[in-house]
Amino acid sequence: MVGPATEFDTLLELCQDQHRRIILAVLASEKRSLTVNDLTKAIIKHNHHTPLREISKEESMQIQVELHHVHIPKLEDQSLVEYDQERQLVEPTLQFDQLQPQLSAIIDADPILDPPVAL
Repeated sequence: MVGPATEFDTLLELCQDQHRRIILAVLASEKRSLTVNDLTKAIIKHNHHTPLREISKEESMQIQVELHHVHIPKLEDQSLVEYDQERQLVEPTLQFDQLQPQLSAIIDADPILDPPVAL
């Protein structure tokens, strides 16, 4: 049986990776569906602290590949997002909305992210 402690442990595990924390923070801040390109830009902005024009195409593509194959599927497996691969669109779910307070507490504890994380 999945209880609140298990749910919180799962959220902590999901938030271990800074890219996923950025994804969750941006989705929470924007309160709308975002493209993989939007999320890539947010990661570059907040993780690399570099203007987009200074990031190599290879580095940008690497982030997109990680989003597509690692980070988004992990969030989708926990029903926090729905991912439309054809449209490259990531949409927060009702589960995401319900867990927003816990997610916000975890994300707010990240000393590296400057709240609010926005595009």
